[in-house]
Amino acid sequence: MKIKLKTRRDFLKLMGSSSLLLASSLLSRDTNTSKKPNIVIIVGDDIGLSDIGCYGSEIKTPNLDKLGETGIRFAHFYNMAKCNPTRSSLLTGLYKGDERAISFTQLLKDAGYTTLMSGKEHFDKWVPQHCYAKNSFDKSLTFWATTEYFIPPGGEFQRPFFLNGKRMKADEIKSRQKPFYKTDAITNYALDWLNEPLQQKKPFFLFLPYHVAHYPLQAREEDIKKYRGKYLKGWDEIRQERFEKMKQIGLINPDVKLSPPEDNINKFRGHPKGFEKLRDKFSKYCPWETLTEKEKEDNDLEMAVFAAMIDRMDQNIGRVIKKLEEAGVRDNTLILFFSDNGSCPYDSNKDFNIPPGSADSYRCLRPAWANVGNTPYRLFKQFGHEGGCNTHFIANWPNKIKKGNITHQPGHVVDIFPTLLEICGTEYPKKYHGKKTIPLHGKSLLPIFKGKKRQEPEFFISGFSERFRMFRQGDWKIVKLNKGDWELYNLKDDPTELNNLAVSMPEKVIQLEEKYGEVYSQMFYD
Repeated sequence: MKIKLKTRRDFLKLMGSSSLLLASSLLSRDTNTSKKPNIVIIVGDDIGLSDIGCYGSEIKTPNLDKLGETGIRFAHFYNMAKCNPTRSSLLTGLYKGDERAISFTQLLKDAGYTTLMSGKEHFDKWVPQHCYAKNSFDKSLTFWATTEYFIPPGGEFQRPFFLNGKRMKADEIKSRQKPFYKTDAITNYALDWLNEPLQQKKPFFLFLPYHVAHYPLQAREEDIKKYRGKYLKGWDEIRQERFEKMKQIGLINPDVKLSPPEDNINKFRGHPKGFEKLRDKFSKYCPWETLTEKEKEDNDLEMAVFAAMIDRMDQNIGRVIKKLEEAGVRDNTLILFFSDNGSCPYDSNKDFNIPPGSADSYRCLRPAWANVGNTPYRLFKQFGHEGGCNTHFIANWPNKIKKGNITHQPGHVVDIFPTLLEICGTEYPKKYHGKKTIPLHGKSLLPIFKGKKRQEPEFFISGFSERFRMFRQGDWKIVKLNKGDWELYNLKDDPTELNNLAVSMPEKVIQLEEKYGEVYSQMFYD
């Protein structure tokens, strides 16, 4: 894959970066920063496309539902199929970069914004330190990758939090609700920090990358009780119900075929040792009616805890919205919500003797329930197939975005950076602090927000690493499974990827592979 573009101009055209310089802002470029819109970005973790109410779920998410039903919902929105590459691409606007990468947070600060972050931080190794929260946000409470939701029985987080870069012990984290629960604490800090820009009437950017619903499956008892027994009908029936609801809503076409349920077939994701018989059963799908009554009860609890975690996140999103409404700034605030990848089926269970839910448990969601989350698509987190890299995306901006619209125009997480710059009337610099920058890889979503048809980017990339890489151009997509040969799908005719055309159309595979080679040589360098 050493094919080179002939000129730098070709590459800039490929990236669509010129559109950013030509785009006009929705707002006047008034020097009075109080007129600039506030921005809130909320990110879910390991939540499948259909795991929230307005995308087909039975899980109660009234606040997200209202945002979706009074804003715009994307039926096709790509991430990078895993936590760290998605977050890396979100903040830098790049599929991959190097020390020249900058975070849009830095440009928002330059434009007069107060920048706040409370939640999960997790980047690829190529992301430079100046993009990290402690160096690019005014205030931040972060944790790296995975931490528990309750304080573990030992009294300390197994992995620490950082407040503005300073390491925090468990008993130093402010907690109004008892017992301590991470999702609530994340929101507490964000709400407290909002007081200053609201009082000063300064525009703000609030980044809330919640950890929900990443393992370990831990939730408050009162939230779990809401869902106990609701999943005894089983994953097969729940998945079919979501599938039908998604068609009724208009998220998928009536002729779309539901993909069959699948095992965890990721050859590169292992599991802890012990409980080998249980782990073997955990990783594989089986029809619900083949389970014993005890197994049905256990699996009902597993999914009830997962649902309770999402329910609690939605409650906290409601707290944020209420704060904005009471401050009188909701109409001037853009809220975006999406998840970093599809649902996660991987076995990191520590002790199968301890049921999911409590502080001393460390349990995960099994593939059968993850299949439900990724309805109607195939496979899971990490995979470049649609179940791994295509999740929900909601944009809500009163009086700016038309209510109740569902768009089938595809978008990507790299499109968020240029979208925010256009909204704020800020251009992407060719140089930043004396260093040349990398042209952004995405294109603004504002035309779609305004109900128009945007010029679709020439390609989309996803899938975690070259083992699961996905490359889409128009309706055509090539994707790898476990580092194998390219598979080929036409997403217009076959959106759930049931008919691999690679053998019958080898010339199309070669064409897309060569195009990906051009792109690879420019951005996926070592």
